[in-house]
Amino acid sequence: MAGPEAAGAAAAAEGSEAGNGGYDGKCVFCRIARREEPGTALLPCEDEDLACFRDIKPGAPHHYLVVPVKHMGNCKTLKTEHIPLVKRMMEVGKAILQKNNFNDFNDVRMGFHWPPFCSIAHLHLHVLAPASQMGFLSRLYYRINSYWFITAEQLIERLQTENAAS
Repeated sequence: MAGPEAAGAAAAAEGSEAGNGGYDGKCVFCRIARREEPGTALLPCEDEDLACFRDIKPGAPHHYLVVPVKHMGNCKTLKTEHIPLVKRMMEVGKAILQKNNFNDFNDVRMGFHWPPFCSIAHLHLHVLAPASQMGFLSRLYYRINSYWFITAEQLIERLQTENAAS
């Protein structure tokens, strides 16, 4: 592959479409973040680069998704420079829990599904609480130390380790 095709493939691999400001019209999370999906309400978010909304298949009484407004690939495409983004996503998740009267942060699970176990190829943080009330399938699906789910803290640690190794 050479020329424009190679550049387009590289942009897609990084999770953004070339020349469109980080928007992928085929991506449901891009459309939700831009209020183009009337069935999904955005929750209040103090970070204009992020959007937050309820998961359509909640795994806990509080199950929210925090996504960048700009299209980004899954968590496996992230680099060390994305650590502040992941931390901001976590802060937005905590803030939305607090706004919904949930304050026991020892009973929260925040993380990402590791490829190929992602249903949507747009970076999204799952915020679940109380984790102690997740059902059997949710405990399996959002299982800590599995090869299909990585907590936000584990992702940050992995990204820091990659930086130290290079």
